[in-house]
Formats: sequence, structure tokens, C-alpha cells
Amino acid sequence: MSTAFSTLPDLILEPMVRAALMEDLGQNGDITTRAVIPADATYSARIRARKAGTVSGMQIARIAFHLVDAGLKVETLLADGSVCQPGDVLMTIEGAASLILSGERVALNFAGRLTGIATLTAAFVAETKGTATRITCTRKTTPGLRIAEKQSVLHGGGFNHRFGLSDAILIKDNHIAAAGGVRQVLEAAKASVSHMMKVEIEVDTLDQLSEVLECGGADVVLLDNMDTATLIKAVALAKGHVQTEASGNMKLERIAEVAATGVDYISAGALTHSARTLDLGLDF
Repeated sequence: MSTAFSTLPDLILEPMVRAALMEDLGQNGDITTRAVIPADATYSARIRARKAGTVSGMQIARIAFHLVDAGLKVETLLADGSVCQPGDVLMTIEGAASLILSGERVALNFAGRLTGIATLTAAFVAETKGTATRITCTRKTTPGLRIAEKQSVLHGGGFNHRFGLSDAILIKDNHIAAAGGVRQVLEAAKASVSHMMKVEIEVDTLDQLSEVLECGGADVVLLDNMDTATLIKAVALAKGHVQTEASGNMKLERIAEVAATGVDYISAGALTHSARTLDLGLDF
């Protein structure tokens, strides 16, 4: 897997890392380390993978250590997007032992969580091999950590769905119900949306999909909670008119079957809300 990613500026990620450090250090700092570690003690530490996976969160780990002290020497050996094996060294940190210990937990919390997301995403992507289907995330992210978690989806080879309510129009079933129907909601969207903005609409049935295609105005149709047989019919119906996205109950064991329907995208909230933290450790 390529590791040539467009890295976000540290400036964007720093506030969430700073908030996590402030939460951990509190008002009195690391009192355990201050009590038992000599101020002049220096060490070299290593972050190692204890399980195989796809690396993410190394940029954030580096930021965490440098926010504790810019003088710490941090070297990333396996970049975000790399594949790691048990025992691999992902990062080395050299400098004052007390400062390394003060940043350890925040760095590992982020790196383990984000590597877990990248690893799960890579497993989903592997199930689409041989198809043109793309795996995307959703807005089902940890509050305050969305930008980092969505970046981890990219590290795993997936793609990003919208980042929030303000960057794309996604008309869901409750919007349709509140607006009075498919035709009404699409007409309202077409009347107000910028030419730069894409419109996606959720449908539950083939009849709804037919109505969307008849009305026009949608760029993407979200095929929600459809079984595979219905998805095949929906993709055939929409082909050449709108892009298709399958969503709802998209578990890993079903991805290959859904991708084979020819759907353009599969979105899975599980990438971020159900990923298990990958076990990483820091050792002196």
C-alpha cells in the first residue's frame, strides 16, 4: 500500500492533541514522574507494534511529544499508511525521561486508536479487490476527533465521505418525511443549492429510486439497508444516471458480495465507531 499521503498541517491537529494533554496533566502535571525520576535522567524510548496492522497516528504522536517539550528528538520509522508487524518499531523518542513519560499515554491513545481504524479500513478495502467500489467512512466518529479519524481511513486505503453538515447535501429519510416526499425535497434542494455542491439522497426501495431518477437533481443515491438482490437491481437502474452508495449493515463479511453488485461506494460507520484499538507499547 502506498504511504504517499497528503499530510495535514500540524496546526490543524495540534488543538485536539493539546486538549488531550491538558486533560491528562491536569493542573499539577505528572506528579508521579516528578517524584521518582531525576530531572536530568535521559533515555531513548521506542513505540512498538504488538500486533500486525496499518499504521496511523504517528504524526499526532510526534505532535504530542513535541508539545510536552520541543527539545525531544522524535523519529518516525514507519509512517502513517505503512503496514506493521508485531515487534516493529514505529517511532523512537530521545530526551528527558520525565518528559517522554508525561507524553506517553496521550501519544499511545491516539496512535493505537487511529492505527485500529486504519487497520479495519484496510481489511474492508481488501474485500473490494478486483472491483471499482470505494470504501468510505461516515460521520459516526468520536466527538472532537473526526478529522483525525477520517485521516486514518485514508491511511487504510479508504476514502472520506462528507466531514460535516456544511460541506455536502445528504437528504435522508427524515428530511424526506419532513419535506413531504422525494419530489418536494429534491425540488427544494435544486432551488437552493450552489452549483459547487453535490446532492445525495437516501432511498429505501426501488420505487423511491425510480422517483429520484424521474425527478432529477441528485448526484448520488444512497441505497440504504438493501439486500444484495435489491442492490443489483438498483445499480442497474441507476447506471449512467447517478452514482450509487450502499450503506447500512455493511459488515466486513458482506463487503465482497456488495462490491460485486457494481455499486460505486460502500459507506460503513463501523470503520470509526467499531474499530478496535491496535496494541502498541512504549518501552525504554
